[in-house]
Amino acid sequence: MRGVAIVATLAALLALAGAEKVCIVGSGIGGSAVSYFLQNHSVKPIDVEIYEKRNRVGGRLDRIQIGDDYFEAGGSIIAEKNMHMQNFVELLGLKKVDTSDDDSSLGIWNGRGFIFQTVRSGDSYVTKMVTSLWNTLLLLWRYGTSLMTMQSHVSGMMENWMKLYDEDIPVFETAESMLKFIGLYEPTQHTLEEDLVAKGLSRLLIDELITVIMRINYGQNVSISGLAGSVSLAGSGDDLWAVEGGNFQVPAGLIKISNASLYLNQEVVSVEYVEGTYKLGLASNERKDCDAVVIATPLDEVSISFTPKLKLPARSMQHTITTFVRGLINPIYFGAKTALDLPVLIGTIEDPALPFSSVSILKSYSAEDNVYKMFSRLTPSTVLLDQIFSKRTFTRIIDWAAYPHYEAPEQFAPILLDGHHLYYVNTFESAASAMEASAVAAKNVARLLLSRTSGGILSQVVRKSDLDEAAEL
Repeated sequence: MRGVAIVATLAALLALAGAEKVCIVGSGIGGSAVSYFLQNHSVKPIDVEIYEKRNRVGGRLDRIQIGDDYFEAGGSIIAEKNMHMQNFVELLGLKKVDTSDDDSSLGIWNGRGFIFQTVRSGDSYVTKMVTSLWNTLLLLWRYGTSLMTMQSHVSGMMENWMKLYDEDIPVFETAESMLKFIGLYEPTQHTLEEDLVAKGLSRLLIDELITVIMRINYGQNVSISGLAGSVSLAGSGDDLWAVEGGNFQVPAGLIKISNASLYLNQEVVSVEYVEGTYKLGLASNERKDCDAVVIATPLDEVSISFTPKLKLPARSMQHTITTFVRGLINPIYFGAKTALDLPVLIGTIEDPALPFSSVSILKSYSAEDNVYKMFSRLTPSTVLLDQIFSKRTFTRIIDWAAYPHYEAPEQFAPILLDGHHLYYVNTFESAASAMEASAVAAKNVARLLLSRTSGGILSQVVRKSDLDEAAEL
C-alpha cells in the first residue's frame, strides 16, 4: 500500500538548475502575489521581472472616476475569511472599507414586475434594526428553511477551503491534486444546481435568489460548477470589504515590497524553451532570457505562442458588460411611481429576454442624482439605456473578461505546463475565480517553483497521480 506518495524534492534539487531569474507574465493579484511569495519563502533573494501589457498594474482590478469619486470597475469585494487578502492589506498598511450594506434593499425582477422585494430602511439606528429584522422575516417567509440549508452547505465548503491556509500543506503540481487534498474536487465535476437539489433546497430559492446571486457575481446561472457557485454564495454574505483608494493597490504594493522589476506596456507574445533557458519574445521585438516563467494571466484570450507547443483543455472567458451611469433610474420601466420606490439592488431571474443581470446604486448624491452600476451579458444599446434611465449625465460601458465560463465537469490545465519551469497560475480559476483564489494559487506556484530549484525551499510535492492512486486503495 503506497497511499499518498509524498515526494521529497532532493532529487529535483540535484537535477534542476537554480532559478536565478523568474519572469512573470501579468501584474494582477496572481502575478504580484507570486512575486511576493517567491521572496517570502526563498532562502535567498530572487531576481523577479514582471511583464505587463497594459500601462498600469492590477490586471482585472481597476477603477473608474465619475466626477470627484472613484468606483471599482473590476474585482470589487473581498470576504472577511479571505486570509491572504487580509494579510496583504495589513502588510501594506492599507485600510479596509466596509462594503456590506445592511440598509440595502433587494428586488428580484422577472421583466414584468418584482416577484420578491425587501424594503429600504430609514436613517435612524432603530429604523435600520427594525427593517433588517423585517427583511429577514420576508426572506424566511418566501424561502423557508432552505435558506439555512444553503448556509450550511456553503459553510461546509468553506471549512474545507480553509485547509488551504494550513502551514504544513504540501505543494501541488496540478489543480486537481490541490482540490482533492482539501476535499473540493468533486464539486467541480457537477453543477451547483445538482448540488443544491441533492441537498434538498427548494426550486423557488434556486430559481430566484441563488440564480440572482450567480448572475451578479459570475454573469452565469445555476448551471455553473458547484465549487464556483458555492464561492459565489460565500461572497454574497455579510462582512464584505474593499481597499480604501482601490483594490489595485494590493498588487501594486506587493510588487514594490518584493523588489520586482516591473515592465509596463510590454506584451509577451512568445515563450520558447531552449537548452535550459526560456526566451521571452515581446511585442517590441525584444527578447528576454529567464530561468523560469510564470504565466499569471488567463491564456484563454491572449496570443502567446509556446515552443514546444502546449496542449491545454479548451476554456473560454465569461464577458460581463459593466455599464456605469450617473443620473436617475426610470421608475416607469419597472412599473413604479418614483425612483425611491425601487430597491437599491435589482437582480433578475434567468430569462434570455431580460436585457440585464442587475442594476444597483453605488452612491447617492440626491434623490435625483445617483451613480449606478449595471451588469449585462450583451452591450446595452442607447435606446435600452434611455428606457432604463430617465436621466444620464455620465455613461461608460466596459467589456470585462471577468472570469472563466464555468461548465461542469471542469477540466484543468496543469500548474506545471512542461517538465521544466513553466508555471500557470490561472488554471486554478477553473475551480473558482476571485482575488483570494488567485492569491491561493500564486502561493502554491511560488512554493512549487522553489521546491524544484536549488535556490528555494525543501518541501513536499503532491502530484495528481498520487491522489488518484490513493483513491483506488
